[in-house]
Amino acid sequence: MRSLYAAGLGLAFALSAPAPANAGVVLLASGQLGGSVDASGLSYSLENGLPQNFLGGVGSGLAYAGNNTFLGLPDRGPNATAFNGMIDDTVSYIARVQTLRLALNPAASGSTLPFNLNTSLNATTLLYNSNPLIYGSGSGLGVPAGSWVNTPGKYYFTGRSDNFGAGLSTEDSFARIDPEAIRVSADGKSVFVSDEYGPYIRQFDRATGELIRTYTLPDNLAISNLSPNASVERTGNTSGRYTNSGMEGLAITPDGKTLVAMVQGALLQDRADPATSKMLRIVTVDVATGEVKQYAYMLTTGTGVSEIVAINDHEFFVLERDGTGLGAGSDAIIKHIFKIDIAGATPLTSETGATAAALAVTKSSTPFIDIVAALTAAGVPASAIPSKIEGLAFGEDVSYLGDTYHTLYVSDDNDFLPATSGDNHFYVFGFTDADVPNYVAQSIAAAVPEPSTWMMMIAGFGFIGGAMRRSKMKVSVRYA
Repeated sequence: MRSLYAAGLGLAFALSAPAPANAGVVLLASGQLGGSVDASGLSYSLENGLPQNFLGGVGSGLAYAGNNTFLGLPDRGPNATAFNGMIDDTVSYIARVQTLRLALNPAASGSTLPFNLNTSLNATTLLYNSNPLIYGSGSGLGVPAGSWVNTPGKYYFTGRSDNFGAGLSTEDSFARIDPEAIRVSADGKSVFVSDEYGPYIRQFDRATGELIRTYTLPDNLAISNLSPNASVERTGNTSGRYTNSGMEGLAITPDGKTLVAMVQGALLQDRADPATSKMLRIVTVDVATGEVKQYAYMLTTGTGVSEIVAINDHEFFVLERDGTGLGAGSDAIIKHIFKIDIAGATPLTSETGATAAALAVTKSSTPFIDIVAALTAAGVPASAIPSKIEGLAFGEDVSYLGDTYHTLYVSDDNDFLPATSGDNHFYVFGFTDADVPNYVAQSIAAAVPEPSTWMMMIAGFGFIGGAMRRSKMKVSVRYA
């Protein structure tokens, strides 16, 4: 066996790609994105001493934007570096979207996998509101006011856990954000981002990063007693999202008309009842009208859900996982992708307990892809499989062995800890119409500018953003 692991790239694969869970599904490629800084140009220090342009966590959310372009979404920043427990070690890391190039190219004959995945960072776009936001004063917490990164006309969303005010956690003027998933709009000009703090679903201009809209979500998802400390929040509320288990996954239907979001864990009121302790909420949002519906989803194997991606307008892949693997100092165990169908499901209104659980959406009895089984069969040690696999995105079709394969990109959140979690990882699986008969690629109709990197000097530091045109690409490879 030819070993990439021995070559120092951290991975080893058998010469033939295995078929994970479904006979037609193959592991096509893998890659990593290294580097220590992003393209924001912001090199000043955060409250914990780390640089504002620290590159990490880019696979917390992943979206395809055409022409080998993907949008990576870091979460609330490098809070895995301990410095202040009163604010959960969070810092004023500005929320951002990383424009990535993830290009599949046919591998040379005899290679361990049929494709190479070439990765690069093209641009960084910071997320802000042109209207003032509410920030924490830092009083009694040993940190400066949370608004210290702002500039005139740009009020940045950051990961600081104390950046909130009075009211429900879904109040849309709070500056704190913990981004977890991203999708591109039908016209390619904006992105939708889901968040754990509110929970929120927000829409931003893709080129500038300016907030366009915050969707109003039901009050039963919100908590009323907010705190910068997660343990205090969890004990101080009996209803709403469980702290750090808010809106984790986000999908957009191929026509771009409906957002489909999922909380990571059961709501407080649901987890208190044994019948619904493993019941998660799916929220659908009409992009145009903002109309919201809720559905029930039952966990099968994982401790929570990390992502959802649309197969068509009613079927979805859902990623369940546990916390084991690289970064956690253990062997990876559960990273499962299930297929669900919400067609015909009854929306939740006021149902509770067993009545609510009985309305759960249809779900495959076994995983569509067991990621750990697939990667270990390919020679990757279970200890080298990332613990926080969190991103799913469909990519361009490829031709392999004379058949057309649709691609599913899987990414991880390395928690800004490359020393223990490695660089950001990407795995590409291929499947055919026989595996998923009703797969529909997202249609993004209008072109947006090719990625350009520009510097706008703002109060002594730079800002860089970018966007890409949506296009469909086919890459071919034939193996004897």
